Amino acid sequence: MKTQRPRAELEALRLRKAFMEAQRAARRARMEYYRRTGRVVLVTPDIPPGDLLAEVPGPADAPPVEAKPRRSWLDRVLLAVEILAVVGLFLVLAHAFGLVRALNEEIAQALAPPTPTATPWLRPVVLPSGHTPPNAPGGARPNEAEIPEHLRPYLQAYYAALTLPTPSPEQAIRIRIPAIGVDAPIVMGDDWEQLKKGVGQHIGSANPGQPGNLVLSAHNDIYGEIFRDLDKLQPGDKIYIHTHNRVYTYVVTEIHIVEPTDVEWMMPTDEPVVTLISCYPYMVDNQRIIVRGRLVEE
Repeated sequence: MKTQRPRAELEALRLRKAFMEAQRAARRARMEYYRRTGRVVLVTPDIPPGDLLAEVPGPADAPPVEAKPRRSWLDRVLLAVEILAVVGLFLVLAHAFGLVRALNEEIAQALAPPTPTATPWLRPVVLPSGHTPPNAPGGARPNEAEIPEHLRPYLQAYYAALTLPTPSPEQAIRIRIPAIGVDAPIVMGDDWEQLKKGVGQHIGSANPGQPGNLVLSAHNDIYGEIFRDLDKLQPGDKIYIHTHNRVYTYVVTEIHIVEPTDVEWMMPTDEPVVTLISCYPYMVDNQRIIVRGRLVEE
């Protein structure tokens, strides 16, 4: 059974058909006019006339477009938090980079060798007991001419900064050299003031009987002339060094005349030895005499 269309729909179809008929009539009239004037050539249409009245399908239904909702206040807050987090991350990374760089610089400075500077360490430069002769103008006094010029301003500061070691029973307290009649006290230190008191032991040198170099010095023509006759010693002569506990015996092995700057005689040794130092020659004092002895058991 054929379904009847509503009346309104039929009325709309009739109006549509009448409109289309009017359009076709107007078109035919134009085409006839164009044909008479030679402006167009008639072409038989491929579409049957009846198909022109068929319903024209409308456009496919497009999916509804949803309106983009406005960004809520919560979205804005989250966006601000994200931006702050990124900025904070960059700040943290920059701070960490700065810390690492500063640490690397500190490590580099710690590992770098110290810059050489002039120091008041005079003993590796000149041998002790140096002085001008007592008959020289101005009398006997420390001979600064032997000290390198760039170290002279540090002379007083060096002696003032010296710290004497704590006395112990193993320290030398007396020296006897029977071959030349020496019998004198030993004090710790070999600067100008200490050598006024007797024979001075170089601070840092070995104690008697121990492996190493026991360095002793005294004057030859002032303050008792204790080491005046060192040049009369012979290999085999004995040197006795006293401590609070015992007496150690050394035997002379070599005698040398050297320059004031020949400080290698003060350097440490593996074997237990004693090194005696004094100015030379008598009343001239422009060189040094060195007497070296080795430890023996008695």
